[in-house]
Amino acid sequence: MSSPTQSSPSTGCPVAHHAASAGRPVHVSARAAEFDPFGDGYQQDPPEYVRWAREQEPVFYSPKLGYWVVTRYDDIKAIFRDNITFSPSIALEKITPTGPEANAVLESYGYAMNRTLVNEDEPAHMPRRRLLMEPFTPEALKQHEPMVRRLTREYVDRFINDGRADLVDQILWEVPLTVALHFLGVPEEDMDLLRQYSIAHTVNTWGRPKPEEQVAVAHAVGNFWQLAGKILEKMRQDPDQPGWMQYGLRKQKTHPDVVTDSYLHSMMMAGIVAAHETTANASANAMKLLLQHPDAWREICEDPSLIPNAVEECLRHNGSVAAWRRLATRDTEIAGVPIPAGSKLLIVSASANHDERHFADADLFDIRRENASDQLTFGYGSHQCMGKNLARMEMQIFLEEFTRRLPHMRLADQVFTYVPNTSFRGPEHLWVEWDPSQNPERARPEILHLRQPVRVGEPSTHAMTRSVEVERVDAAAEGIVRITLRSLDGKPFPRWTPGAHIDVECGDTGLSRQYSLCGDPDDRHHLQIAVLREPESRGGSAWVHGAVQVGLRLRIRGPRTHFRFDESARRAIFVAGGIGITPISAMARRARDIGIDYELHYSGRSRACMALLAELQALHGERLRVYVSEEGVRNDFAALLAQADGDTQVYACGPQRMLDALKEACAHWPEDALRVEHFHSTLATLDPTKEQPFVVELKDSGMVINVPADQTLLAALRAANIDVQSDCEEGLCGSCEVAVLAGDIDHRDLVLTRAEREANTKMMSCCSRACGQRKIVLAL
Repeated sequence: MSSPTQSSPSTGCPVAHHAASAGRPVHVSARAAEFDPFGDGYQQDPPEYVRWAREQEPVFYSPKLGYWVVTRYDDIKAIFRDNITFSPSIALEKITPTGPEANAVLESYGYAMNRTLVNEDEPAHMPRRRLLMEPFTPEALKQHEPMVRRLTREYVDRFINDGRADLVDQILWEVPLTVALHFLGVPEEDMDLLRQYSIAHTVNTWGRPKPEEQVAVAHAVGNFWQLAGKILEKMRQDPDQPGWMQYGLRKQKTHPDVVTDSYLHSMMMAGIVAAHETTANASANAMKLLLQHPDAWREICEDPSLIPNAVEECLRHNGSVAAWRRLATRDTEIAGVPIPAGSKLLIVSASANHDERHFADADLFDIRRENASDQLTFGYGSHQCMGKNLARMEMQIFLEEFTRRLPHMRLADQVFTYVPNTSFRGPEHLWVEWDPSQNPERARPEILHLRQPVRVGEPSTHAMTRSVEVERVDAAAEGIVRITLRSLDGKPFPRWTPGAHIDVECGDTGLSRQYSLCGDPDDRHHLQIAVLREPESRGGSAWVHGAVQVGLRLRIRGPRTHFRFDESARRAIFVAGGIGITPISAMARRARDIGIDYELHYSGRSRACMALLAELQALHGERLRVYVSEEGVRNDFAALLAQADGDTQVYACGPQRMLDALKEACAHWPEDALRVEHFHSTLATLDPTKEQPFVVELKDSGMVINVPADQTLLAALRAANIDVQSDCEEGLCGSCEVAVLAGDIDHRDLVLTRAEREANTKMMSCCSRACGQRKIVLAL
């Protein structure tokens, strides 16, 4: 047996499955026996419907469906990444076998749906995917943005003054269909007919049509197949026109053995559905979800920069793809449950997206969730949805248009219905209402010309802002103010750890500055920063001292932690110089609270200019050592650090000359003993004349990418349509970390310890590279 997941057998199914025959267990639990993905419970809320399984029986056999059902995040991601053990070949297989009459109808149309990018095994799949990938890259997709914006504006214009609309029928179905046809290069003809055909294809493949419905569905699917063939033949007459299918025809001329006729015909039909229906459903789900959460809707109306991450959270919380399918090609096991060869799997990605083991407060809808883009709605690995970034673009533009022009929109009273199927889900109708007399453009027509930048690809946490209000402004010392911030809605701030900072947008100056948090991490309702007025300020501290007052509203990003405190250390020495006391004060407070042995050394020019001094003396007593230059007392780092101690960590923040002196004094200490705060870095800045290109193999995606001398690994991955989260992009924060499976790394970050670098199991993709012209292998 082999286990493709990291799950412990102790977390496996409690039912005895060991005596299984033809993929079916001898014993099936009562809940598993009742599982019905075509019932209203699953259709309305798949994650809630299988919550019991996610918590108690993460892998179970469904006798009604004839499939093994998998519900947890780590198990599902492991299945996606192993497309050899878990073949995608049944992804487009009819989940409900049709009768002989319907099969005869399909045969009469010459229906011969073949392998596509969705359901093709290796070694055929990856050569085709590589060959046809370029039009899906973020750079290539940017050219479609003006067309998506134009269509969205035109469709909203049609109902903006009506006061009521069905968003599905009046925009969210037709615009994605038009965009899909434009992207594919298909003439915009018979859109109503194509919608009918698309729904029929979904029902035929993933639904459970009644016997009396099967023949009608078969006729629609057969007509769809023939229409796809006719469109393809027209394209062959002029393959130089724009469009992904024409791109495929051109590739066929140079690679006829890879891009075959039957393949193109199947992709034509599957592409119309894939490029259209999932985006239409995802957009409808997102609007429904946001309007059901008025606070979140208000926030993105007030701050459109939140839209990219709101899209990601909508895809996680209520995505358009509820489940996908795989076939076990050999005996294996999942979460300790034996899975015989030939078993069919229903992997419920909607359940994975609500797994508390991966997403904290998973049922909470949080548009600022930092790991929302870990969602599996697009799948993962070599069969991840190629059109994911086109869908993201469309959803962002829809939300931008609605929030700008209809911020007063609300859900109308209605009962939401869904086309019963296992995989694709979105409301059939979405009725909304508003008062046309309150339309903002009537009073301010200039808003029609506003544009929010679209992020083509996975959003960066650097773009997530929150509005706060200044509650207090106190003098912390001579030339230093301490600012206490509170949230506008009274909700608690995200938990932060000592050493964390926030980015503060300095009004309309265009400046953004980082300030360490110096308050109590246990106070979830306030954030505190202390800011020194610097004579040679680049503008940030001067603005803070001149403009910040009680009641002022600010926009911040974070909290985020680049400077991490290791709470497992036996002992800690904290060293601060000047305003560097801000992160160090929070660390020392935490060390005191959890009982770590510590001492705090604080240096300053004069007592009058040393921030938080009285508070620190009250908190730390004799553990605090104060060094005041004008009193002739200076910290002797050589004496302080004379005796190296492998059980002690040294944390420091202050002027560069102090940090340099500390580094010299710690030269005989273990290399990772000294940890310092960094706010700026040029590590990601490349000099192409001094760099070497290298090759990276993506083990999970089956791709090989060349990284030129003038490009970072992070940029190369994104250009290849690979999602990688990022934040600082300077080698400071660790958010762009990727797992290394093979190859030597030139580590250039300020995140990893020496031991972590020597282990060579991870790297920061924004700045680190392969050593020389070598090849590295990543788990992506």
